[in-house]
Amino acid sequence: MHLPERVGDQVRIGVALQIPAPYATLIQSTRIRLGDPLARSIPPHVTLLPPTVLEPEQLPDVIDHLGEVAAAHPPFVLTLRGTGTFRPISPVVFVRVEQGAGQCAVLERDVRSGVLAQELRFPYHPHVTIAHELDDGALDAAERAMADFEATYAAGSMRLYEHGDDGMWRVIARMPFTGTAVTHQAG
Repeated sequence: MHLPERVGDQVRIGVALQIPAPYATLIQSTRIRLGDPLARSIPPHVTLLPPTVLEPEQLPDVIDHLGEVAAAHPPFVLTLRGTGTFRPISPVVFVRVEQGAGQCAVLERDVRSGVLAQELRFPYHPHVTIAHELDDGALDAAERAMADFEATYAAGSMRLYEHGDDGMWRVIARMPFTGTAVTHQAG
């Protein structure tokens, strides 16, 4: 995982859709079983904003921005099904977002606007990582282990995470989707 460097008292944040139990438990236990060293520190999720560094005084503006974005989007259905990979570009195996990928893309664009406007290292592709930076054998095993995985659930909120000095990602705010129709914010 690419983590931008922090300086002084800067904070490292990310925004994601949380995967509910029991699906998150299965995904995380698969990552642990495959030996992914990040399995215990990163909860299963669909990223909306990759790791981002900001000054602590920016956090209230970020929370306000995310609240406005969430208020403009209704809850939507996500279906996760099967696996994919970013190999050979990146050593990542993931569960595919089948239904709801379009809503994730619109939401990601809206999140990554205003105070959180930034360029991405790679084009946005909603997914749930199940193996990252492991050897080819472990990546192949991850693809096989989750090939038949399927989950359908309502995505009702997004979460703001902070990356602690201990390497753990923790939820610091939850923003429920309360919109009635998808809208695009100016960015």
